[in-house]
Amino acid sequence: ELEVGDLDSDGDVDAVVAVSTSGIATPSLDAQIIERLGLRRDVARLPVFGLGCVGGVLGLARAAELARAAPGRRILFLVVELCGLTFRRSDRSKSNVIATALFGDGAAAAMVVSDPHDGGSGPALVHSGEHTWPDSLGVMGWRIEEDGFGVLFSRDIPQLVRSEFRAAADAYLDAVGLAFDDIDGFVCHPGGAKVLEALEEALDLSDGGLRHARGVLRDYGNMSAVTVLFVLERLLAERQAGRYLMSALGPGFTAGFLTLEA
Repeated sequence: ELEVGDLDSDGDVDAVVAVSTSGIATPSLDAQIIERLGLRRDVARLPVFGLGCVGGVLGLARAAELARAAPGRRILFLVVELCGLTFRRSDRSKSNVIATALFGDGAAAAMVVSDPHDGGSGPALVHSGEHTWPDSLGVMGWRIEEDGFGVLFSRDIPQLVRSEFRAAADAYLDAVGLAFDDIDGFVCHPGGAKVLEALEEALDLSDGGLRHARGVLRDYGNMSAVTVLFVLERLLAERQAGRYLMSALGPGFTAGFLTLEA
């Protein structure tokens, strides 16, 4: 089993997985972190761009895969989204106005370790998976314009969640040998108020079933890939043991899933 540990735990960093879709930097963020923190010169780098909001879940899954591939390695998982950089004054479309109001800036990080005795104090990362719907490239993403990133959002996202998300989640759970009733709680990315309502319907959750997701959305807005990690932090603060399904949606159009055991 893999566990998420604290950043200040002892030991060296063996790899950096850096997720961001709100800007482009070359050298990428992982190289910047290696230099700024004075990490070892042989640290492996994996920059991840283009996953959007689902990057928090799938990026953590990729960090877990790296840790499993070489037991004993410590993987620094970093997510940075500066959505404010994407504002375009010349774009007066409804999508740009909504995105400006909904999205915020944020960052989160964790250490992923393969040995729970090596600083692992968080949940075990047990399974991961994803589902990309056909003919869905236009649901969410960027249009690269002359003056920056033009946001692309389909108004059909909440309805797609209502009609398609549960089947994708059930297929993932079946593939890893679990059923819906085996899940004690949900750590969902809060894409927006309407998306949260659609998720509650799809998952048959009563009011308050996604209270941490609603709280993070209220307090910080949608910080793209970062947001689901803020939701996870609030859940872990309650110190309730159980099996949790972590999920997010992003360009592709893709659902990402991660099973946690706290």
